[in-house]
Amino acid sequence: MISRSFVTFLLILVSQFSFSQDSLSFLALGDSYTIGESVSESSRWPVQLADSLNIKGIYIKNPVIIARTGWRTDELKQAIEDKKPEKNYDLVGLLIGVNNQYQGKSPESYRSEFEELLDIAIAHANGNKSRVFVVSIPDYGYTPFGKKSQEKISNELDVYNNINKAITEGRGVKYFYITDISRQYDATLVAEDGLHPSGKQYALWVQEILNEEQFINSLR
Repeated sequence: MISRSFVTFLLILVSQFSFSQDSLSFLALGDSYTIGESVSESSRWPVQLADSLNIKGIYIKNPVIIARTGWRTDELKQAIEDKKPEKNYDLVGLLIGVNNQYQGKSPESYRSEFEELLDIAIAHANGNKSRVFVVSIPDYGYTPFGKKSQEKISNELDVYNNINKAITEGRGVKYFYITDISRQYDATLVAEDGLHPSGKQYALWVQEILNEEQFINSLR
């Protein structure tokens, strides 16, 4: 006679196997905002997004993150070329550009390099544009680090976000504008370093993504 505990054990194994087989792969590309500078791994927005989708029954594997603090568009492109990730991801997210602005790179160079990166992101989703999304650049002018130059930073980031939004929508890719979330003088939305978003702010970004029911349902 098979014991109840053994049956329970088998059901757990089957459930875990099913999750592993059916879950979606997720590639997140970016810079300090994607790697989650100054927050725990579990507070990174790609990880919070995966966790939230899992709760909704859209099973996502642990995100593969190609990102580093300080990366510009050209450095992210080089890192992708070096790491050679697979080109069959079920979901690909892209957030890049703040360091182009911070380092005084021209909007024109950002335009061409962002366009290349978006095409690369689409290629790594096996060409499926419906499984790619772009997140706008948050505004660090509303942090203690950037407060003194807030107007200049905000104006320049508006230019960069107008560029990435136009390119993204022109490609028929989903665009999530989270910049207004970052434009609040709220200490709880800033990490301890006084510059990067806190886990709480990243959670608000994730909620913005989850509110797009059509996009979320496309993952089912």
